[in-house]
Amino acid sequence: MEKLNSKLYLQNCYIIQENERLRKKAQLLNQENQALLSELKQKHSKGSSKSNPNTLPDLNLCSTSTSNPANSSKP
Repeated sequence: MEKLNSKLYLQNCYIIQENERLRKKAQLLNQENQALLSELKQKHSKGSSKSNPNTLPDLNLCSTSTSNPANSSKP
């Protein structure tokens, strides 16, 4: 039984590390997405001064929030 607990503990540690790695990657991708969205909005506002400024959809509606995995994991 102790061997099984040790194996499960190591698997849990690996999953927590992988979750943290993926959370950091998601944060970086979200930052990149926000920067690109800002750039797109700036280009659109410069190029659409003659046309309808409401033609750009709000891409922020599609963004997802990341939850804190530390709150949901048990040591």
